[in-house]
Amino acid sequence: MKRIVTIQDISCLGKCSLTAALPVISAMGVETAVLPTAVLSTHTMFEGAVILNLEDQIEPVSRHWESLQFHFDAVYTGYLASHRQIDLVKDFFRRFGKEDTLRFVDPAMADYGKLYSGFDGTFPAAMASLCGEADIIVPNITEACLMTGAPYRTDPDEAYIRELLERLAALGTRRAVVLTGVTPDSGKTGVSCLDIREGRFFSLSQEKLPRSYHGTGDLFASVTLGALMRDFSLEEALRLAADFVGAAIAETIAHDPGKTYGTDFEAVIPFLTDAVRKGPGSR
Repeated sequence: MKRIVTIQDISCLGKCSLTAALPVISAMGVETAVLPTAVLSTHTMFEGAVILNLEDQIEPVSRHWESLQFHFDAVYTGYLASHRQIDLVKDFFRRFGKEDTLRFVDPAMADYGKLYSGFDGTFPAAMASLCGEADIIVPNITEACLMTGAPYRTDPDEAYIRELLERLAALGTRRAVVLTGVTPDSGKTGVSCLDIREGRFFSLSQEKLPRSYHGTGDLFASVTLGALMRDFSLEEALRLAADFVGAAIAETIAHDPGKTYGTDFEAVIPFLTDAVRKGPGSR
C-alpha cells in the first residue's frame, strides 16, 4: 500500500483541508499520514474561529519520523498560513523527498482575483518558491497570476491559459502544472494542464453547476493525488477528480442546497471507490 503525508490545517467543522483530504485519500486505498499546521474550530468562512497554531510542532514531528526512517510515496501540501510554514515544508521536502517521492503542492492562498485574508503581498513569491520545488502543482487562475506576475483575467482564452501554464512551469516545477477553475466556454468549467515531461498541453471540461461550495479545491487536489498513487495517468487522475467534485456539488444541490460551508462529498465516496476498484484505463 502506498503511503502519503498531507501537510495542512484541520478545520474541525467545515469540509476542507485535512477534513476533506484524509477521508478521501484513505477511501482510495492509500495510507494517509497527516501533519497538521493548525487546528481551527471552523474554517474561515465562519466568523470568530478559534485557532491553535501548530507550526512549532512541524519540525519535532519531522525529526521523530526521520528517526523512525519513515518513507512517503508523496508529500502533499495545502493551505499554509505563513512564510515560516513554507520554509518548514521545504525542509520536509529535503528530509523525506527521495527519488520516488512525489511532491504535490496545492498553493491555496487566493481566489476571485485576491489573496485570502491574513496574507500580505510578499506571500505569493514565497509560495512560488515552494512550487519551484514541487513535481506537480494545482493552482487556480488567481494563484497562478499572483505567483507569476501575469495579469488576472475573468475571461481566459486558450492563448492566455497556455501562457499562464508556461509561466508556472518556469517556476521550476518538474512534472506538471495544472490550472484549475478554467472557464474558456460559457456554461463550462474545467482544468488545463501542461505535462512538462511530455511537452503536452491538454484540457478537460464539464458542465458548470449553478452553486459553488467551500473546499472543492481541496477535494480536487486530494482525488488527483490519490488516483496518481493508484497508478492512474495524470489525465485520468484529473478527470476522476473533476467528476468526483461535480458529483459532490450535484449531491449537495439536490439534497442540502442551503449548506454553504462544504459539499456532501461523503455521499458520493462510493463513486470514487468504484472507480479505484475498476482501475486505470476503465474510464
